[in-house]
Amino acid sequence: MSDIKPVSVEEDEEKDWQAAKVFFENLKTKSPRPPKPKHAVTIAVSSRTLFDMAEERRLYEDQGLEDYVAHQIKHEAEALRPGAAFPFVKAVMSVNARLRELYPDSEELFDVVLMTNNHAQVGVRLINSINHYGLHIERFCMTGGQSPIGYLKAYMTNIYLSQDSDKVTEAIEEGIAAATMFSQTFEDTLSDTQLKVAFDGDAVLFSDESEVIVKQQGLDTFFEHEKKFENLPLAQGPLKCFLEALGKLQRKFYAKNERMNCPIRTYLVTARSAASCGARVLKTLRTWGLEIDEALFLAGAPKGPLLQKIKPHIYFDDQMFHIEGAKELGTISAHVPYGIGQKYDRGKLIEQPAKE
Repeated sequence: MSDIKPVSVEEDEEKDWQAAKVFFENLKTKSPRPPKPKHAVTIAVSSRTLFDMAEERRLYEDQGLEDYVAHQIKHEAEALRPGAAFPFVKAVMSVNARLRELYPDSEELFDVVLMTNNHAQVGVRLINSINHYGLHIERFCMTGGQSPIGYLKAYMTNIYLSQDSDKVTEAIEEGIAAATMFSQTFEDTLSDTQLKVAFDGDAVLFSDESEVIVKQQGLDTFFEHEKKFENLPLAQGPLKCFLEALGKLQRKFYAKNERMNCPIRTYLVTARSAASCGARVLKTLRTWGLEIDEALFLAGAPKGPLLQKIKPHIYFDDQMFHIEGAKELGTISAHVPYGIGQKYDRGKLIEQPAKE
């Protein structure tokens, strides 16, 4: 019998990465090398989310693909304007710079992948725009009109940001953290040195189990339920894994005694009341081993003014009325289409079946 030992897929993959590492290290370049996906916090972002392509989108819808591609080729030397996700991506790059200073050989970094169904010919303008703004985005996935969702797991995506709500919903159904972003104006006063990420609680970090009770049985029953089950952790929501990934990178700064100067700051901004139903949320995070830097319990008050004060690079919420209120005051917001809130409006109880 042969003594040849079969090589595992993992071993093959590791050899490929080592070969790539040697190749890149032998090249003289000042550009940072992309990290291995298995170590990185991977952010997949669509081209229409990273850049403002509203005009180009209208051209595509009005005149079709051929004219759209021709327009992009004609204007490929002109940089696209920043889109809604641009400040977030820019801040991510700033965090990477700090991580590389503290850990020169570490591959635990953010990795941004441009995930788009654009035609490959449009790629030149996208590359030129990325280089124009000094963004380090080396991984592209251009699918030529096909949905890119099938590639998200292959890229080991931690979060997917897109303007296409159908694709975002599809990603969440596949178990991938995702959110829909919108074209909007935003302030240019966002921090250049600290990435600020704000999350809603129910149906974002946590499941919608408690929100279902509010919709079905009202606030009083909800308060009673949360007190009764205060020590029972909530089930995880679609973005829990992204908070977990952010926490992994935060701890690298803490290990270097940089907690007070950490360039990542997280916020919980929830409509929950603190005294009536806040303990379960905080105990759930503790059980998960996750920290949140600031927790704001608003007891039903509008979130927009608080978010305007925080100035996050991105705010995630499952309720469109919170998104709209935040956007009106200039906060870059992303909708998480998950849970019962997608089917019912605020304060409207689920219609109960008639009793026979």
